[in-house]
Amino acid sequence: MPPGKSMTQNHPLSSGHRASNPQDTWLAIISGERRGLAAAAARANLTILAGLYRAGLFISDRRFGVPGAVRRASRPVVSVGNLTVGGTGKTPLVAHLAVMVAEMGGRPVILSRGYAAPAGRPNEEALELERLCPGVPHLQNPDRRKALEDWVARNPCDVAILDDGFQHRGLARDLDIVLIDALRPFGFGHVLPRGLLREPLSALRRADLAVVTRSELVGPDELAHLMETLRGLLRPDTPILRARHRPVRLLMLDGSSHDLGWLRKQDIAAACGIGNPEAFRRTLERAGAAVRLFEVFPDHHAYTPADLDGVLRLAEAAGLKTLVTTGKDWVKWQPLLAGSPRRPPVEVAALEVALEFLEGEQALRREIGALLHR
Repeated sequence: MPPGKSMTQNHPLSSGHRASNPQDTWLAIISGERRGLAAAAARANLTILAGLYRAGLFISDRRFGVPGAVRRASRPVVSVGNLTVGGTGKTPLVAHLAVMVAEMGGRPVILSRGYAAPAGRPNEEALELERLCPGVPHLQNPDRRKALEDWVARNPCDVAILDDGFQHRGLARDLDIVLIDALRPFGFGHVLPRGLLREPLSALRRADLAVVTRSELVGPDELAHLMETLRGLLRPDTPILRARHRPVRLLMLDGSSHDLGWLRKQDIAAACGIGNPEAFRRTLERAGAAVRLFEVFPDHHAYTPADLDGVLRLAEAAGLKTLVTTGKDWVKWQPLLAGSPRRPPVEVAALEVALEFLEGEQALRREIGALLHR
């Protein structure tokens, strides 16, 4: 199987949003799921646009070879990023790294651009990170180097963790970590907008360390093929780690939580607005839930009360008693639900997941330890 081919088939969604969601239409076209003359013509046009995108990447790549284009910060920088658009698990890994640095005696700071942040307020990733690693400073600024230098001028810092930094090449990094989602590893083999790749696969040779996420959601043969393909794309000495997204608990609207046993053998509705909704559905099913209704919104969706009311009504009409979402969506749902004049007609919960390494974590610990003690 060539690198560009999807290694899994998406489960049919029962979402009314799927048909009208431009993101889903685009994915159906670039993945080859949508057939016919119209889809073929769309792919041809997207291929032309992808050629222009690659030309822009070529110019940008030459720019980073100019002296002074890449600047080093006064503190070690660990970058966490990916090669494809959509969710690969960056936020859980950033939180895991922040906790790891703190446990090893270091003082971490998280740097991010603040994509899709409301004016003057943190975006959903920042809110989720605040919940996952409370007390760790998080600086959101497009000029991440300046944000870091302004911070260290007044505060202690041992390591900066650059969130979504693989393409932010103007800031030198001491450890470049790239995430590969086992469900969509190589972006259908094309750069944007014909595929999901932000850069050609050859960019993987910049990585110092690769992490295959959601490795528990594919079969052993698929995983073995993915690992073999990845070894051919990375530098020969680049470690490859395997991780999974482990469900931890369910967060309830009243501030309480349930263990995962609460989900088992329960018919539920689920809804999310993330880069890889299929991964969320599969995680719920592996936890024992029967997902009878699955509503999908665009990634980084700005929910309105009407959005939530519509999903809740669909769940109620389907005779379901529980609606589950992701941690990233939960931080946007909570204020809307709290401000609603009526109690939700079904129980609303969020599935909290944690990144857990299955193979190779010691290699990461050695790298972090070397940065803390140099």
